[in-house]
Amino acid sequence: MRLLHTMIRVGNLDRSIAFYTDVLGMKLLRRDDYPDGRFTLAFVGYGDETDHTVIELTHNWDTESYDLGNGFGHLAVQVPDAYAACDAVRAKGGKVTREAGPMKHGKTVIAFVEDPDGYKIEFIQR
Repeated sequence: MRLLHTMIRVGNLDRSIAFYTDVLGMKLLRRDDYPDGRFTLAFVGYGDETDHTVIELTHNWDTESYDLGNGFGHLAVQVPDAYAACDAVRAKGGKVTREAGPMKHGKTVIAFVEDPDGYKIEFIQR
């Protein structure tokens, strides 16, 4: 068994694709429209779906935003340098919600950024 993807619903697909590709450096792997269902699926990731876990961005054409609720936590991305990753996100207009630094009660360096829909992405320094 293998984890294939995590699906999140997004209000503006082009804005979300731009964030994940331009700001976080992922690649748009595929994008498929489903006119009869009035939705589009776009898959983004750091590598091909055959051997990497990816993110499925689901855009329901008639929905502009979602209530994120309180059950979902965050996506996690390993980075070589969390401080530099935050600087890069900020330079591209992204939002850093927790600056890089050691996690509370530990030594691992982490940071958090937020995508355009409010989903949190944790950077974990290698």
